[in-house]
Amino acid sequence: MLHVTPSIRIPESELVERFVRASGPGGQNVNKVASAVELRFDVARSKVLPEAVRERLLARRDRRLSDEGVLVISAQRFRTQERNRDDARARLAEIVRAATAAPKPRIATKPTKASVRRRTAAKRRHAALKRGRGPRDWERD
Repeated sequence: MLHVTPSIRIPESELVERFVRASGPGGQNVNKVASAVELRFDVARSKVLPEAVRERLLARRDRRLSDEGVLVISAQRFRTQERNRDDARARLAEIVRAATAAPKPRIATKPTKASVRRRTAAKRRHAALKRGRGPRDWERD
């Protein structure tokens, strides 16, 4: 059981772990031991996630999320399988925990009169500068 928040706990049955060989340094074990972990969590079909959290997770533009709604976390930071496994689970919990917080709604505001004046003055200066780059009367043939 993976404890994300007091109300969200992901059971082991919804997590799929696959152990593969890690890339990078590892000494003599690098070609023998499958220490990297690939953790899969099906967000779209999970029974424990509240609907709002599921929607926020699926709406994220995350390269770790497949088209089918499966979140794939690869962990190979450590040399041991157990530490990589804990790292992958901690990262999954952090991703789900981040999705539990509802985004603050944006309140539309009007630009101030001073900011509108500054913007239009800058546009006039820029237009005058560009007009000044054009052909002069005395340069025409």
